[in-house]
Amino acid sequence: MKQTVLIVGAGLGGLATALRLSKQGYSVQILEKNDTAGGRLNQIQKDGFTFDTGPSFFSMSYEFEAFAKECNISLPFTFVELDPLYSVHISGSKKTWHIYKDTKLFAEQFTDIEVDFEKKFEEYIAECSSIFHDTVDIVIKRNFSSKFAYFIELAKVNPFHIPKLFKTFWQQVCQYFSSQEARQILSLVAFFLGKTPFDTSSVYTLLSYTEFKHDGYYNVEGGMYQIVTGILHELEKQQVPILYNTEICDVQTTKNTITAVIDTQGNSYKADIFVINADAAVFRSRILKRKAYSESKLLKKDWTMGYLTFYLGISTKLPQVHHHNYYLGSNYEEYSKHILQDPSIIEKPYYYVNVVSKYNTNCAPEGCESLFFVCPVPNLIHKSSWHDAEQIVNSIIQDFSQRIELNIEPLIISKTIYTPADWEKKCNLFKGSGLGLSHSIKQIGGLRPRNFDEKFKNMFYVGASTVPGAGLPMAIISSKLATERVINYSK
Repeated sequence: MKQTVLIVGAGLGGLATALRLSKQGYSVQILEKNDTAGGRLNQIQKDGFTFDTGPSFFSMSYEFEAFAKECNISLPFTFVELDPLYSVHISGSKKTWHIYKDTKLFAEQFTDIEVDFEKKFEEYIAECSSIFHDTVDIVIKRNFSSKFAYFIELAKVNPFHIPKLFKTFWQQVCQYFSSQEARQILSLVAFFLGKTPFDTSSVYTLLSYTEFKHDGYYNVEGGMYQIVTGILHELEKQQVPILYNTEICDVQTTKNTITAVIDTQGNSYKADIFVINADAAVFRSRILKRKAYSESKLLKKDWTMGYLTFYLGISTKLPQVHHHNYYLGSNYEEYSKHILQDPSIIEKPYYYVNVVSKYNTNCAPEGCESLFFVCPVPNLIHKSSWHDAEQIVNSIIQDFSQRIELNIEPLIISKTIYTPADWEKKCNLFKGSGLGLSHSIKQIGGLRPRNFDEKFKNMFYVGASTVPGAGLPMAIISSKLATERVINYSK
C-alpha cells in the first residue's frame, strides 16, 4: 500500500513537494486555509483586471527546469527573459536608468558619473561570482542533520570570503563604486531579501551575479500565477486532491509521531507523513506550542520587513512606463537605515511598480493597464496600526503621477490594498513580515529552523522560514530538500 502524505499549505513549496512526492509513488493530499492555492504567489481578478499579488519576476530559471525534469513533465508555464531587468528612477532626476545584462549597455549610462565604471563593475561581479560558486552548493542546496554538520561543511568554504561576514552589502558595493547612483542601483537587490543594503550581509552580493551574469530575471507569460495554475494542472493529472478553506489549528500525536492534524472545524486528517508549508517557525510556536518558539522568543528573532502592496486598474495605457520599475527618493541612505523600524519614514516612500499588462494584455481591458505597487514598510512589530494605509497609498499615487507626468488618480477604475496586517491574516506571516525570517548570518543554512521536526519523526517543513530561505527558486529548492527528507524517512 502507498504511504500517505498530507501537506499543510498550498504555497509554491507545498505544491512542488506534492508533485515531487506523487511522482515518487506517494499518495498525497493538500490542505489549504484559503480558497485558492499559491500563498503569496497569487492573483486578484477584479473589475475586469488581473493582478499578480506577490512576486512579479523570478531568477534561477534552471531550478524550475530541473524540477520539471525530475517530475518527468514539460515545464507547465512559459517564461520570458527580462532585458532590461528593470528600470530605476531617482527623485530629482529626469534620467531613467535601465538595468541591462549587457555590461557595455549598462556601463554607458555611467560615462559621466563613475570613472572606469565598466572595469569596476567587472571586478565587482567577478567577486560576486566567486561568492556564489563557493557557497551555493554548500549553504543553499543541501540538507544538514545538525548545526555541527552545517559548520563542518561551512568550513569548506574558501576562507577568502570570511571578512564578508562582517561587512554589509552597502559596504561591499562602496568598496568598488564612488557615485551615489551606482551604489544605490547596485545595492537595490538587497531589498529582494526583505531587508536593506545596510543590514544585509555582503555575502549576498552574490545576487548581483545571479541577476547580471548567471541567469538573469524572468517574467511568466500570462502573469506569474501561471506557475501555480501550471503545477495545479499537473497535480490534477496525478489525482492529488486539495481541500480549500481548511485551516489547521492542532495535532494528534502518539509518542514521537504525528497521527493526525485537526482543522478549526474539528475535522481530523490522518496520514503516515506530514509536510508543513505554513511558516516553519510560526507553526512550531502556535500549533506545536514549542518553548523554543514561544511568542517572546519569536520576537527576538530577525524578521523581514513588511510590504504595503496595492493594485490599480486604470483607464489608459502607459507607454512611458516600463514593465518593472523602482522609484527612489533623494535620501536613500536615511530611508534605508530607518525603514524597518521607523513608521514615519514612509511618508516619503520608495516603491516598485509592475505594469502587469505591459506584455500580458489579457490582464487588463482594452485601452487599460493593470498596475502592481510594492512599498517596503515596517512590519507589525514596529507599526501595529495601518489606519493610515489609504493616506500612504494616495501619497504614492501622487508621487508616481508626478514622475510620469500624468495624473492617474481620476483614471483609477479598480483599487485593492493589502497592508502587513492583511498579509499576516492571509498567509499567517509573523507580524506581517513579508518574507518570514530574515537571511541574517545567524539565520541561514543550518541555522534556520530545520526542515525536519525536532520531536515528531514523521513531520517535515518546506517554505520561506526553513531551508534554504525566501524566494520562488528557494521554494523549489526547499521542496527538493523536503522531498529528500521524506524519502529517507520512508526507507
